[in-house]
Amino acid sequence: MADDHGAAGHPAMDYAEHDRTYELFIGMAKWGTIISVAIMILMAVTLL
Repeated sequence: MADDHGAAGHPAMDYAEHDRTYELFIGMAKWGTIISVAIMILMAVTLL
């Protein structure tokens, strides 16, 4: 059976860094999607 490390999680994990990295990834994915959609709308307006 797996070791139970309690609510704090595994002591070797840097959970604060994990959270910052996850927030950065989500932010970049969100803004990348917004920018891509804006470019597609701009292309549709100007090229058609």
